[in-house]
Formats: sequence, C-alpha cells, structure tokens
Amino acid sequence: MPDRTNGMDAMQACREAYARQVVALAGADDPRLRAVFAAVPRERFMGPPPWTIHVHSLSRPMVSDDPVDLYHDRLVSLVRERSINNGLPSLHAACFDALRPAAGETVVHVGAGTGYYSALLAELVGPAGRVHAYEIDPGLAAAARANLRPWPAVQLHARSGVDLPLPEADIVYASAGATHPVDAWLDALKPGGRLLFPLTTGDGEGAMLLISLRRPGVYAARLLFGAVFIDCVGARDDDNAAALASALRTRPAREVRSFVRDEKPDGSAWCVGKGWWLSSRKPE
Repeated sequence: MPDRTNGMDAMQACREAYARQVVALAGADDPRLRAVFAAVPRERFMGPPPWTIHVHSLSRPMVSDDPVDLYHDRLVSLVRERSINNGLPSLHAACFDALRPAAGETVVHVGAGTGYYSALLAELVGPAGRVHAYEIDPGLAAAARANLRPWPAVQLHARSGVDLPLPEADIVYASAGATHPVDAWLDALKPGGRLLFPLTTGDGEGAMLLISLRRPGVYAARLLFGAVFIDCVGARDDDNAAALASALRTRPAREVRSFVRDEKPDGSAWCVGKGWWLSSRKPE
C-alpha cells in the first residue's frame, strides 16, 4: 500500500480501497455505501491491538497490531473465547444495500456489538436520522457507548433488543440469529418499514430474511442469501429451528414471497412456525 495516493493520507487510502472491495463483494449498487465504509474508522471499534483477524486462506487467525490489516473483508474477533466477532463487512454491506436506509429514517439495530455497523447506519440515515442500538452484553455495550460518541444520532441501549417496547422504526436490523421473526421487531415497523435479520436453525446456519410491511397486516418477504450468526438471546425456539431446518432442506429459498402472522397456514406455506409462516404466495 503506498504512503500517499494523490496527496491522500495513507490510512484514508486504505479505507477507500477497503470500501471499494467490500461493496464490490457485496454486489451492491448504492454509491453511498462506498462513502460510509470509507468514512468510518474500523480500528476505533475493534478494541486495543493486537487484533485477532480471521483470514480465509490461513489455517489459523492472524494476530496484528497494524490497522492496515483491518481494512480487508475479514472477520475480527471481539471476544475470542466466546466466538464473538465484528462480522464480515461484505455481508453487512449486502444487507444495507437490501434495506436502503434513507436520510432521516429511524433504525433499530439489535446486536450492536462494539458499534461499528451502528455507526455506518448512522452515516447512512444522516444527521436528521436516528439509530437505536441495542446490545445485551454489558462489556460490549460499554465499549459501543464510548466508540459511538462521535455519532450523536446513535442512542445506545444496554439491554435486550427483543423485548417490548422498541421505538417505532423505518428499519429493524438484527445482527444475531433468531429462529423466528420477533414480535417486538414486527410491531416496531412503521408502514413501509423493513425488517432484516438472520433466520437461523439450531446450529446457527440459515439465511437473511427481509420482511417489508406493505400495509397493516400485509408483509412481503424474501430470503436473500445464506448466513451464519451467533444466537440472539431471547429469540430462539427449538421447534421453530427444526421447522426452518426442514424447509431449507426440502424447498428452494427463492419460493418465499410473503410473511403471515396469526393466520392458519394454507397450501402455499413454505415454513410454518409458532404463530407465523412464510408463504410462496404474493403478499395480498
């Protein structure tokens, strides 16, 4: 990496290259994503060096105290002994591209960790927007509160993000795996609101589920792409997990077109959970 690129500070040059890489890998087409990934310093949110960085081509993690090594599409450990990491940037970029946060919108971010993706969301919704970041782990929440001070649009809530009440929101984005759409998330959505979270089985594998509230009681839904996440505390149910695992084994994910609450399933049901189901029919 050169020390200077057209007079640009070397660290900022790394961030610009990283932003281009991450957004390209995500297959995203929103130029704002490149701007926010380049603007937010990732090292601020990773804790003190040395950092444990997971490189796909290496059999064991790399340990580094050089912030340049953070500017690749790599997982970085936050709490290594508990397998808590910062998440793969390209996956979150793809999620943001699907959600399309707009200036002035309100976001609920569940599972904020140390705050990196909450800061990116704050950049996307701008000074007129609001991000409510929820983190249940006390140590991570304390770190996030300190890390997010330069982003006054973010309010850190050191508690569970699955319990009522939650603020009314245009977007609910969860960064931990749930076996079902949580009622509190659905109830927080404004008309036209979007919910995106990892719908995961008992082993943490699954897919990102995007639910959009078309009008009261009518939800469009799509399974976007596969994902593996740590569990969301309070959003796990063994029966829901088993139903999802069976559906993923036997049905193409592309069939999912809508989400239904509190109605008896019909023949279009793709996966039937407790009080909810995914359907292959168009949202009515």
